[in-house]
Amino acid sequence: MKYYVIAGEASGDLHASNLIKGLRKFDSGAEVRGWGGDLMRESGCEIVRHYKDTAIMGFLTVLKNLDKIKANIEACHQDILAWRPDVVILVDYGGFNLRVAKFIKEAGIPVFYYISPKIWAWNTGRVKKIKRLVDRMFVIFPFEVDFYAQYDYPVQYAGNPLVDAIHDRPFKDETFNEFVRVNGLSGKPIIALVAGSRSQELKHVLPKMLTMVKHFPDHEFVIAGAPSMSDADYAPYLQDVKVRIIYGQTYRLVRQARAALVTSGTATLETAILRTPQVVCYSGEGGALSYFLFKTFVKVKYISLVNLIAGREVVTELLMQKLNEKNLLRELSLIVSEGEKRDQMLAGYDEVNEKLGDAGASERFARMMIDELSRFRG
Repeated sequence: MKYYVIAGEASGDLHASNLIKGLRKFDSGAEVRGWGGDLMRESGCEIVRHYKDTAIMGFLTVLKNLDKIKANIEACHQDILAWRPDVVILVDYGGFNLRVAKFIKEAGIPVFYYISPKIWAWNTGRVKKIKRLVDRMFVIFPFEVDFYAQYDYPVQYAGNPLVDAIHDRPFKDETFNEFVRVNGLSGKPIIALVAGSRSQELKHVLPKMLTMVKHFPDHEFVIAGAPSMSDADYAPYLQDVKVRIIYGQTYRLVRQARAALVTSGTATLETAILRTPQVVCYSGEGGALSYFLFKTFVKVKYISLVNLIAGREVVTELLMQKLNEKNLLRELSLIVSEGEKRDQMLAGYDEVNEKLGDAGASERFARMMIDELSRFRG
């Protein structure tokens, strides 16, 4: 069968590539074409456009590039029509993919969605659009099953592909001493700083994380360098502190760290799967007003995926004006040292990991999609 896959950023490229491997495993005649990145190409997908040429992030940036976005959508439409796949599989990337879904549906091609847009956090009104345009939704968080059930929209869940990515990671059995030696570190216990991959995240979060360096002289602070960043991006924040940056080794770094300060997002869940205690950090401009607006419009009780999956507070979330030196020091001290807080967090991680299921989710989703597509073909 012919599968057209659309992913618009690095994480989507990763998960789509593992899904494609599963599709090709269970469908020996699979032909795959789409929009994505290098990992999708390596998995056997013919890439029409690379996500680095199409990714447009941020409200103002989107407004400035509306013509480009419109042209990309039109190009995608035309390519799908010309290739005429048996199914189009949309991977996350809601702003673009939901626009594409409307055209695909009108063209009479089945629409599958893999990794739901995070409409449960805000803009729940998009559920109506999804119900109208998406034939099958495949979700990667257990709480999303209950969310969609509220709207009488059945979805399918088979685990989380992050478990696959972490299970199959290189240097999985590396020891602390090996990691330290390879990277020329001091050998002190490590505190990892996972400060995000966007300049705005660095600007608002990293300086607050760095206030901890002077409080923990017996630990080594190491920044997980984002692939989209360079030393020049970090330099303005590191003039008065001694911190190492290590690129391309985030999983290795977090796994070997005694604790981590993590910007909210997928990284919080990755840190939990790797079983490293963490403090979740989120900030932005506007102080108290921004915090009020955030709490008003965000529809979920927690911001971290760890707490959302657990349905309770497993990791402490320091948001907006609560992200300050005093609070960070208190929370980091509690998890760096052996004690009740650290033990409770690790026990909570076990609970979350059990809900996520075993490795192999990507292949399970691929099998589901092939079965569902066979029903469409009747």
